[in-house]
Amino acid sequence: MSDQSTPTPPVVVDLGRHRRKRVRQLRRGKGKLMDDVNGALDDLRAAGTISSAAQTVVVVVRQKRRRLRTLIPGL
Repeated sequence: MSDQSTPTPPVVVDLGRHRRKRVRQLRRGKGKLMDDVNGALDDLRAAGTISSAAQTVVVVVRQKRRRLRTLIPGL
């Protein structure tokens, strides 16, 4: 058996609720949320929370619910 160190727990970054379009862009690796993720990772590396080597980071983003539009205004 090889000498294995204890696994490090994953880091969870919660970005909250955002519009559907921004979540789609994040899945493609683009957009404002991707910039937020990169900024958060840079901050965590600077604080020493995560190493500059590979470590598991879980990004949680919830998609805002769509509003139902009524056909008759005011109801």
